[in-house]
Amino acid sequence: MSLTRNTKSNVLSATPYDIQSMVACECHIGGKNVETAMKRYVHSRGKDGNHVINLAKTYEKLLLAARALVTIENPKDICVVSTKQYGQRAVLKFGKYTQATYLAGKFTPGTFTNQIQQNFMEPRILVVSDPRADHQAIKEAAKANIPVIAFCNTDSPVRFVDIAIPVNNKGSESIALMFWMLAREVLRLKGTISRKKAWEVKVDLFLQKDLEAQDKEKETKEKQEEQKAPVITAEETQEEAQEYEGGDENAEWGNEQ
Repeated sequence: MSLTRNTKSNVLSATPYDIQSMVACECHIGGKNVETAMKRYVHSRGKDGNHVINLAKTYEKLLLAARALVTIENPKDICVVSTKQYGQRAVLKFGKYTQATYLAGKFTPGTFTNQIQQNFMEPRILVVSDPRADHQAIKEAAKANIPVIAFCNTDSPVRFVDIAIPVNNKGSESIALMFWMLAREVLRLKGTISRKKAWEVKVDLFLQKDLEAQDKEKETKEKQEEQKAPVITAEETQEEAQEYEGGDENAEWGNEQ
């Protein structure tokens, strides 16, 4: 199924680099369970029991979501939410490059429905990284009649979701790549960047860094510095001893004169 009227046009088709990136980031790996509404996006089922997502449909729904976001005149009316930790940096960078409003971390109840609240907002469209984790934001968006775009896995609930993008939303790399591709497509449709040139922003900027890995790196660096410190101290001690011995010889030579 093509989103363009001219089936011969390949302007909006996925490039081999895009498909390779999605496979490398394991965007096609779904869950062992599947919702009835998500069966249309399942290609097959692997030997390990996990369902395989059709990446062609993933890319088509990504383009559809980008077209919906471009119709919003004021980018600040787009709200991007991620409660999960590995999606917080992705929504932050998405908001930075598309000028959209982002909410990273815990979603405060009443943000879309309670007008007395200090952080009350009325977005025109909502984008979430996981319908199960961001269920509070989706429920309030449904009450406020706000369209919802969500990255959905095979076992994700799609109630109140208007545009479901089938993808592995349980991996940090896949979520980072999807937000990067969505931001790139929005900027392309707006004419900010060209399709003929690669976007200068790297996917790594959207990737949430592992805090445990950072702590391990700090510990290894500290251990290496501690191991190097005694060697430097010993060398300095030897140099000071040599200078001291040389100073005594000069002193004795002066007394003899």
